[in-house]
Amino acid sequence: MKEIKTELFFGDCTKELKKLPDNSIDLIVTSPPYADQRKSTYGGIHPNKYVNWFMPISKELLRVLKPTGTFILNIKEKVVDGERSTYVMELVLEMRKQGWFWTEEFIWHKKNSFPGKWSNRFRDSWERLLQFNKAKQFNMYQDAVKVPIGDWAKSRLKNLSTTDKKRDNAKNGSGFGKNVSNWLGKDTVYPTNVLHLATECNNKNHSAAFPEELPEWFINLFTTEYDTVLDPFAGSGTTLFVAKRMARNSVGIEIVPEYYDMIKEKLEIESQYILFEERADYGKNKLTKSNSIR
Repeated sequence: MKEIKTELFFGDCTKELKKLPDNSIDLIVTSPPYADQRKSTYGGIHPNKYVNWFMPISKELLRVLKPTGTFILNIKEKVVDGERSTYVMELVLEMRKQGWFWTEEFIWHKKNSFPGKWSNRFRDSWERLLQFNKAKQFNMYQDAVKVPIGDWAKSRLKNLSTTDKKRDNAKNGSGFGKNVSNWLGKDTVYPTNVLHLATECNNKNHSAAFPEELPEWFINLFTTEYDTVLDPFAGSGTTLFVAKRMARNSVGIEIVPEYYDMIKEKLEIESQYILFEERADYGKNKLTKSNSIR
């Protein structure tokens, strides 16, 4: 069995990323500080300055990512004076100019978002997960994230009509169509681009909730064992710990001393624990809440 390597750097990721070799990372999964948020922890970046702040970071991420790798960016616009800021859209446009290929946008649906009341909107219960690549061709292991087909199939597929047995094009002329009979004999199907995950409400160690199932899902989708995962905003280390348990190498960068020390200490504890633990199949088994630390 190969050794699983976890590297941890302390400092500003713009500088620390320069220590990593070109084309060395298979997957980047991260959640940087949102504009004007986490001020008490990271100082906060004004929405008007966010793109200029992030571009040097994304330049380094583009350099270290393998040509077959993927970058998943968890981010969400904030509301300024009752209006949604446009800094995320502006960031996407600038990253495309920088050389990134904007492949997909996943949605993280927060099943347990906090209740609230606003004069012109409802509570936030979703966040963006933007997928960037270097090119159209990249490593993707779709079968690793298949989901059960669901009970609906039992009745729907029991008696198929003539139309169900052939491609039925949409009547609006969109070009889309379906063949219901393609679902016959299937126990699992490919998921949608909406992830239904609860936030880590019992998290006491970090100012931003980040469920373990989120990096786990993308690690399954875009990597295989012994690939390397990077989180340049490591927080309290969730991405690193999940990667380690899934037999992936990982690299983390954290600028806050308290979080850096916490990650380092827990990595030492986890290394001792994993020596006596059977390898878990994280493609099938849920991670336990007691291990959620970001």
